[in-house]
Amino acid sequence: MTSLLLGGGGPQTVLGITEWFGAMQAQDLNSVLWSLGVRLPGRTQAEIVAETERHDVVRTWPMRGTVHLIPSADAHWMLGLTGVRMFAGVEKRREILGLSEKDADRAVEILGAALAGGGRKTRSECVVAMNDGGVTVTGPLAYHLLWYASQRGVTAVAPNRGKEQTFVLLDEWAATRNTPSRDEALGILAHRYFRSHGPTTAKDFAGWTALTMGDARAGIAAAGLAQVEVDGVPMWADPAVLAAGPVRGWHALPGFDEYLLGFKDRAMMATPEMLKSIIPGGNGVFQSTLVQDGKVRAVWKRTLGKKAVSIVVSPLTDFTAKDWQRAEEALQPFGAFVGLPVTVAASR
Repeated sequence: MTSLLLGGGGPQTVLGITEWFGAMQAQDLNSVLWSLGVRLPGRTQAEIVAETERHDVVRTWPMRGTVHLIPSADAHWMLGLTGVRMFAGVEKRREILGLSEKDADRAVEILGAALAGGGRKTRSECVVAMNDGGVTVTGPLAYHLLWYASQRGVTAVAPNRGKEQTFVLLDEWAATRNTPSRDEALGILAHRYFRSHGPTTAKDFAGWTALTMGDARAGIAAAGLAQVEVDGVPMWADPAVLAAGPVRGWHALPGFDEYLLGFKDRAMMATPEMLKSIIPGGNGVFQSTLVQDGKVRAVWKRTLGKKAVSIVVSPLTDFTAKDWQRAEEALQPFGAFVGLPVTVAASR
């Protein structure tokens, strides 16, 4: 939990938090904003959104074909190291969509021209631009082509306009561009992962990045990590984080948080039965969790009203009166984050 920055005392900026993790899963915007908010206590959602407009962080598809928030200066090398692995199945996907390579590349050219010179377009405006440019875009083609342009390092996802994603040219958004060698990049990625998630295994690192086990081991070897054994299993961690010790207390986390998403093996956080409630149907949609001393105790759902946030808590363990008190206290910062009072009720 110390590694996951849930005890305070970590970086105090959006860039600092993002760089600490290396990448934060961000396909759900509200979720990643609260992932930042819970690690930047006292900051409001509006303040964090404003900070993402500074161009030093960006959302794109750096690994596993999933949107992450990453430091803008690291976007190009991350796409080249891990993102490129997602091209392996692109031909089969295009065949299903009825899309030629020529049209896909033409769509990227159209988007590049439409966004040049500091342009910024919503998702729907990007679709219009591609259609106007001569590439017919309907249905799932839109997502594929927007993904493809970003995967190639041409575009990236900027902060929303209202409720809609916007896209920019990555080269223009990221004024600074880090250029480590491949070996250096593996070491940087391994250091950031194990610093923010450790102690954990090489297999978890390979799963998080979608790197081969060979590349994962090479990164670990270059990262200056400490090896430890947990229940007889060899794991790796940043020595400085190990020295800090564990974090205690209750934390209200969003569903798509690195607390769970950063690991293949989640046995240390929740039982298999509890995971059925956290990921109902096993469909990849994670519920928000209430965590005590690193262990899941409950899931929660919030409804944002005009005057308050209504939160329903579903315990996954037995709750005492004191547990309910601690749970309500842990949920109060979310209300401050969105600027509304919180009401908490138990599920029926």
